[in-house]
Formats: sequence, C-alpha cells, structure tokens
Amino acid sequence: MTNIRGRWAALVPLLLLTASCAQQAGPSAADGAGSTSYPADVPVVRIDYTGGFVPPAVVATRLPGLSVYGDGRVISQGPVPAIYPGPALPNIQVGKIGAAEIAKLVEQARAAGVGTAVDLGTPTMTDVTTTRFTVRGPVGVEEVEVYALHEATGPEAGLTAEQRAARDKLRAFADSLTNPTGATTQPYQPTAVAAVAQPWVANEEDQKQAEVAWPGPALPGASLGDGLGLGCVAVTGSAVQQVLDAAAKANTATPWTSGGKRWTITLRPLLPDETDCASLSAGR
Repeated sequence: MTNIRGRWAALVPLLLLTASCAQQAGPSAADGAGSTSYPADVPVVRIDYTGGFVPPAVVATRLPGLSVYGDGRVISQGPVPAIYPGPALPNIQVGKIGAAEIAKLVEQARAAGVGTAVDLGTPTMTDVTTTRFTVRGPVGVEEVEVYALHEATGPEAGLTAEQRAARDKLRAFADSLTNPTGATTQPYQPTAVAAVAQPWVANEEDQKQAEVAWPGPALPGASLGDGLGLGCVAVTGSAVQQVLDAAAKANTATPWTSGGKRWTITLRPLLPDETDCASLSAGR
C-alpha cells in the first residue's frame, strides 16, 4: 500500500526552492500577462488518494498528498514519528510559491497526462489506493485517476507497454516533487477542525491511556454513512484553539470523554477549501 504519510514530507521545501531559484533567475515566460489568476482558497494543483484497504476513519480523514492554492500556499503532510500511539494531530506543513511557479506546475501536470484520455489500464491487484491528480488551468478543471500508481510498475501487473509508459509519466511527475532540500516551512494553522468519532475500544496496552475531556461540540455528531459507525463534528471559532491545546496532551489511542462516554477521535484540520464534515465525505 502507498505510504501516504511521509511521501510528501519534502514536497513543500522543493517547491519553495524552485520559487527562490526562479526569482534569482529573473522573469519567466509564465510571469505577467501569461499568468492565470486564481481565488486564494481554490486548489490549483492537488494530488490525493481514494480507496484502499484501510479503516473507514482513515478514509474519511485522509489528507491530500499535495495542495497548491491560488494564493501560492503549498500544503502537505510532513513526517510523523514511527511510534504507537502516534500524535493526535497530523503534521501539516505550509509554504508559499509565486504565480509563475503555480503556472509551471499546471503545465508539468498536463504534460504528464492530467486531463488527457490516455489509457492507464487496470492492474491485476486489489486493495490499494487510487492516486488522483487535479489541476485548474486555462481550460478549466482537469483530472486523472490512477489505480495502484506506485505499486503496479512492471509487466507482471497485467499492463501493456503503452499503459506502463503513460503511468510512468504521471509517476515521474509525482516523484519529481519529493526530492529533499534545505528550504523551510511552517506548521499549518487551521481555522476549522473536523473530529471523526467512534466508540472507544481499547486493547490491553490502551487501557493505560489517560482520559482527555473533549472541549468541542457534543460527540459523536452527524453520521458519515450507514454502517461505518462514524460520527463527525466540525469545530470552528474559539473552540479550535481549545481543541488544538487538548490534542497536544493526547494521542491516537486517547479516550476522549463527551456526554458521559468514551470516544476515539481522529482529528482532521480542514484545509482552506474545506468548510465542514461534508467536505470529508465528498472526498472519499
């Protein structure tokens, strides 16, 4: 299965370095009249994931691998410690690039095959993720979905040479964004957080976890779908900081208390183009 956490840990620094080099080199063809203007909170380039054999809470709260917004913000998930239980909050990082660099990314994505009707085939494997590339360019929103992009790489996957070549272009575009650099980013500060809740069930190790009082809206919240056993509440306003402060004292196995019951909560900071729990449901 694709390792979503960590795959994009170096992406934002790379884009920031690219922007810095472009500024030092002077104006490019993408500057000036040739640039396209986008609303600040609209994702212009996004790489995200759907499906895969993972728990429903993971599917509901999965972060995009990369989001580049109209104002140049580049948001991705940074590295997390390989420990159990892990932090209650994901490590989301944000950086900034210019309009010329946004335009270049759109061009590169389209050159790699985003928005084309190329045959990508269907690999002979199951239970892995689908990678979705989306760009908002001169001709509107274009996207392509690729099942098992990073797993199905050879002829044993049941793909033709042409299908593998088409996949190679998209894989190369994605992998070109993961080279490490020395540029810096900063933690993303959300204005809203979604909390996906389910009844807390502990194994022997988790029985030692200390309870943390849930400071947000009453749990479990609105159902995320029949049979999933998941509820969701959106935290906004001053309660966001209260939740972030409480999360700093918690982890993924923490029993949160609300309404006299214990809950397992998966916290998902909402991105600039997301507004509430429905935003999570729409992305599955």
